[in-house]
Amino acid sequence: MSQYLLSTYAVEGAVPGSPGSPEEMQAFMGRVMALEAEMDASDTFVFGGALKGPDAASVVGVGDAAMKDGPFAEANAHLAGFYIINANDLDAAKAWGRKVADATNHSIEIRPFFATGRVADHKMPDA
Repeated sequence: MSQYLLSTYAVEGAVPGSPGSPEEMQAFMGRVMALEAEMDASDTFVFGGALKGPDAASVVGVGDAAMKDGPFAEANAHLAGFYIINANDLDAAKAWGRKVADATNHSIEIRPFFATGRVADHKMPDA
């Protein structure tokens, strides 16, 4: 089984497909809660979360570079939320990505992790 990152990006301000009214928000939350229950029941869910906007970010520079608040780079889109899931293969991860897209009404990027997240477990490329 492999792990995949399912992520969504947002643009500050009005995001097409985002819930506007309290009723739309309630329906949105119902879809997301049902999706997460399905992920739990199938042992797919590893971790997930919604992120605050880029103005809440802090960046630590390299070496003597100062720490700063706010986004690292100017961009019109920022990472808004994500799930880390277990899936047998990319096709299964894509199927879950489709479910997340349908539940959230947002495009979802699907990216596989390396076999392990530990740097020591990765081989350096030959020079």
